[in-house]
Amino acid sequence: MNIRFRAPRAALAVACSALLLAACGGQQADTAATGDQAAPAATGEVNLYTTREPGLIQPLLDAFTAESGIKVNTVLLKDGLVERLGAEGERSVADVLMTVDTGNLLDVVEAGHTQALQSEVLEAAIPQHLRGADGQWFALSLRDRVLYADKDLDLESFTYEELSDPKWKGRVCIRSGQHPYNTSLFAAMIAHHGAEYTEQWLRGVKANLARKAAGGDRDVARDILAGICDIGIANAYYVGRMKNAEPGSEQHQWGEAIKVIRPSFNVEGGGTHVNISGAALAAHAPNRDNAVALMEYLVSDEAQSLYARANYEYPVKAGVELDPVVASFGELHADPLPLGEVVANRREASAIADKVGFDN
Repeated sequence: MNIRFRAPRAALAVACSALLLAACGGQQADTAATGDQAAPAATGEVNLYTTREPGLIQPLLDAFTAESGIKVNTVLLKDGLVERLGAEGERSVADVLMTVDTGNLLDVVEAGHTQALQSEVLEAAIPQHLRGADGQWFALSLRDRVLYADKDLDLESFTYEELSDPKWKGRVCIRSGQHPYNTSLFAAMIAHHGAEYTEQWLRGVKANLARKAAGGDRDVARDILAGICDIGIANAYYVGRMKNAEPGSEQHQWGEAIKVIRPSFNVEGGGTHVNISGAALAAHAPNRDNAVALMEYLVSDEAQSLYARANYEYPVKAGVELDPVVASFGELHADPLPLGEVVANRREASAIADKVGFDN
């Protein structure tokens, strides 16, 4: 099934801190370089700084190594990527920077830690609105923000704007409005409708909540099963994890209790809101050619298929076979709004969520 498009926290400021090496046989190594300076990069290697969980990307890295012979040294940074790069400066050994969330990726770009990359392979695989116009960043997979609905609910389509409709009073569940997943959605609403509309919309959504905005996305499915709410907004890939969980387990029961509807924005050409996992070429990449090779591999059919099967995320490249659960949601019409425009509204979206007391 093809995809069709219509239309920071505590700093790790340790100067030139240790580089954690990941062995290429599916094991993540704990060995580290010590001293004032990170270990020099060797021929046939590429150094990846990532905020992604190692288990989610290691199969991709192993496959890349098997195909190219290039060893991937992985540094996992749950927080403080911008600070780490700033501390290392020009001596940084980072080649590729990989993050989850458009805002996190653009924070790295805006801090000057990336360089432009012109690649016909990346440009052919990734739609224009899902990459930086100047080649500073590229989406690698999509995370669509969808509607979880009680499987017995007579509902086949939905718009994000409908979340504030009074008919849903006491029937909506959602996680914190300050979580990046929701801040991104609210920022997209600002981009489409303006701040004044978004404030009133958020007040309406808050009035419809069945419980305090809290927990995680899977908790929305849990609470639908428990009868606390009928609908909620969450990421689609969690449903893949739940429905593929051990039969009879709690998570499997949560997944079986819901159906997925891909909402759209109620504007001309509007589609489903997506966030991304993405990557950029580091500003001082010592292994530039290997870095480009890794980034181009990550949009290959093989890698995109691994993303789809292992993570239940939607491939950024058209024509890649989906996991059966994800395929069952139907075709994804991703909102064509450039992600850079969405990110530009993040701070205002956060401020509006606070103003209306969304999480209170």
